[in-house]
Amino acid sequence: MFTGIAEEIGHIRQIKRSGHSCTLTISCRTVLEGTKLGDSIAVNGACLTVTRMDQDSFDADVTPETLRRTSFSICRPGSPVNLERALRLCDRLGGHIMLGHVDGQGKILSFRKLDNSIEVAITLDKALMRYIVEKGSVAIDGISLTVAERTDTGFTISLIPHTGEKTILMDKKPGDPVNIECDYIGKYIEQLMKDKPGEGLTLGMLQSLGHGGSYGL
Repeated sequence: MFTGIAEEIGHIRQIKRSGHSCTLTISCRTVLEGTKLGDSIAVNGACLTVTRMDQDSFDADVTPETLRRTSFSICRPGSPVNLERALRLCDRLGGHIMLGHVDGQGKILSFRKLDNSIEVAITLDKALMRYIVEKGSVAIDGISLTVAERTDTGFTISLIPHTGEKTILMDKKPGDPVNIECDYIGKYIEQLMKDKPGEGLTLGMLQSLGHGGSYGL
């Protein structure tokens, strides 16, 4: 699991392609501290396994499924990437819980300066828009962000200067793709409702799932 707080901006050093998959070599330093072979690192929000490492880089294999759902297919040597090590139980949860399982890609629509922040508008397929909730959480290229406004075709987020400096989002331009991971809680609820057709969402169901006690229900 991850929190969506990028620890470092790394750079893709090499891409070894093989059919519909590839191996990435990524230059970095901070995320290698305490990391060992087999550990997970989120690369632009996608959970990848460290298969080789040295003092300033690591390798990770990208499967056909990950390549299809993410923007790795258009990455080139030198491309910057957001990096985050997997969450430890003793860490602060500064963002929101993320699994590192990218749902799909959105596209940058526009940037707009608003006082001390930048409003970023993103378009997203309708299939994923049902998981986007105003004031809810969404991961964009592995960054935990809050949905400011929801539209029929996308949503906006507000980016503070610190986040812009510590991540690659401000390096993007309109039309560029971004990896999107929706809040997993909504997906689980949707699946639970599909598995119980005709019952509807009831207080008893919520309580059986461990909800309601601390909310006065």
